[in-house]
Amino acid sequence: MASRIDWPDLPVVARTAVEERTGAVLAAEPIADGLTCAVAARLVTGAGAFFVKGVPVEDGRGREAQRWEVTVSRQVGPASPVLRWQVVAGGWDLLVFDHVDGEHADLSGPSNRALVARVLRSVQGVAAPAGVPSFADRFADVLDEDQLALLSGDALLHTDTNPHNLLVGPGRAWLVDWAMPAAGPAWVDVAYTAVRLMEADVAAREALDWAGQFPSWRAAGPAAVEAFVTGTCRQWEARVGVGGARPSNARFASLLGANAPVS
Repeated sequence: MASRIDWPDLPVVARTAVEERTGAVLAAEPIADGLTCAVAARLVTGAGAFFVKGVPVEDGRGREAQRWEVTVSRQVGPASPVLRWQVVAGGWDLLVFDHVDGEHADLSGPSNRALVARVLRSVQGVAAPAGVPSFADRFADVLDEDQLALLSGDALLHTDTNPHNLLVGPGRAWLVDWAMPAAGPAWVDVAYTAVRLMEADVAAREALDWAGQFPSWRAAGPAAVEAFVTGTCRQWEARVGVGGARPSNARFASLLGANAPVS
């Protein structure tokens, strides 16, 4: 996680450049969430509330994530808060969004799950912008060419639908933090979110029933889902070891409709 600073600790030049667009900041509330940004805050101005996040200009990885957020913001429309400005000043790269009044999704609750399903459906048909990395390429080290081909596609994928990236407000949800987009089959985000439901103690059968409302998931080929599960489980085992990976891998294996081990 990037080392964090608060809004008042940004260089005056950077804060002034933001306030030239938002109006004078009357109050700034730090926000702790987010793995790639070094500053994140809710800004209250005379013109309303905004959310600002950013990284130092020398943070190449962080700036890459910000670049993808800018690119994807043009594609996802109302599914995500509106990106108003990108401001590069005072050694910082800052993104300023409309602030939305939402809380992190509670995926254990049916009402939240319904709202999350609605926002996911709204982006299922969005094509990935040119240059977005291939989802299949993430598994080049653990899958063969035939398996990788099953994970190719041109749908825009979020790939990190954890509850912190799903904000829920009255009657709707937003999908935020498009820092790791990919181009692939639309069902992939449904699968990732179904696993997040299981992490929230939703039974595997219920999570699969939830996924079944998406045409993309119903149309997903069993071999493609198996390739996704196999690649994910192999990578996680390599990262944390067989024992450490067992709980997560069991949830992913449930996407196959059984709890059989994946090799």
